[in-house]
Amino acid sequence: MAENVTIARPYAEAAFELAKASGALASWQDALSRLAAASADPAMRECMNDPRLTSSTLAELFLGVAGELSPEQGNFLSILVDNRRLDVLPEISALFDELKNAQEGTREALVTSAFPLTDAQLDKLVGDLERKFDCKIKATVQVDPELIGGVRIALGDQVIDASVRGKLNAMAVSLKN
Repeated sequence: MAENVTIARPYAEAAFELAKASGALASWQDALSRLAAASADPAMRECMNDPRLTSSTLAELFLGVAGELSPEQGNFLSILVDNRRLDVLPEISALFDELKNAQEGTREALVTSAFPLTDAQLDKLVGDLERKFDCKIKATVQVDPELIGGVRIALGDQVIDASVRGKLNAMAVSLKN
């Protein structure tokens, strides 16, 4: 995994610079997301590993699956095909998202709740997180009844566990010591 990120980083940075220069960050983000989803499909993985497929055939196949791409995005795809780097498209997409978020002063948060959150609850939680981390927050919400109650928030490598399950686990650890 770490090796794939290392391989993907220069491609993600190049795509980001192209997108930024042309003012098309959202378009590139969407295109890379579609290409990453296509490359993760098992049938596409089989095609990517098939030595009988030429580079142009593989590029056409990706264009057919991923949808409309700008000329620059098509050229980027061709470079990935020629360099046999299609397998790192998910990492390229994720790194591009990180660069875009950093440019916009935004962080992504995964909020896992024991129960569905109302819009008012989510707005208050996002507002609190934005004040705490001094940046814009894009929240994605999941429901996991195993948390019993409360929420668990993941922002990159930072985790805030305010769930009942998390507190029970912490109590169990402290009782064992």
